[in-house]
Amino acid sequence: MTGPEADAMTGPEADAMTGPEADAMTGPEADDVTGPEAKRPRGASGALRRVIHRATADGRSQALCELCAHSAPQEHRHLLDLRTREPRCVCRACSVLFERDEAAEGRYRLIPDRRVRLPAFSPASLGVPVGLAFFVRRSDGRVDAHYPSPAGATRWEVDPAAWESAVRDTAGLADLKAEVEALLVNTARGRSEAWLVPVDDCHRLVAIVCRHWRGMSGGEVVWTEIERFFDELRRRHGPHPGR
Repeated sequence: MTGPEADAMTGPEADAMTGPEADAMTGPEADDVTGPEAKRPRGASGALRRVIHRATADGRSQALCELCAHSAPQEHRHLLDLRTREPRCVCRACSVLFERDEAAEGRYRLIPDRRVRLPAFSPASLGVPVGLAFFVRRSDGRVDAHYPSPAGATRWEVDPAAWESAVRDTAGLADLKAEVEALLVNTARGRSEAWLVPVDDCHRLVAIVCRHWRGMSGGEVVWTEIERFFDELRRRHGPHPGR
């Protein structure tokens, strides 16, 4: 991997991508990816890098609606800018305007706020050699996989046949909404769970890894924060699939 797209995966940050404890980023599952799929990783998109930067900024600043510039509550909705794939903060009044896709005229889409636990499976079955990854179905039918890393999120194109097999075998996965929802999979450190979540949840998880990763294996702080992220999902949205 060379050229500008490799920026997110080179330099000092890349040193943190090795080590025996970095099982969400590397490990034995990496050996499962060979052939054409092994050439697909690409650096994080510019839009995703901007989201990470914004998410890691000082949380003391007041959130503002990016449409009307009025203040937005701490718990607010997001629109997905379909041109840049970047979430935009919106206040309650503006979010209501986009509850119907027709109102956005193809430019924005309201990101749903549902979170559903699905039957677990390994991301290796979708050609991703890590234990912490998320998958987004695009409007044209392609599926992109991303996995958080200390330098951002690396993007991977999923083999269409592998995705179709996962949809057939995983109850609820067929309901995934293109662009605005993601399949989030966690098999790191002995976990085995899969979730259907809003895509902005995944951006938040990427920001957690970027903010807290230290040294070769990430350090205990980042794994504590990742576990806290999933604990909140389980507490609020059900410990078992289908809840």
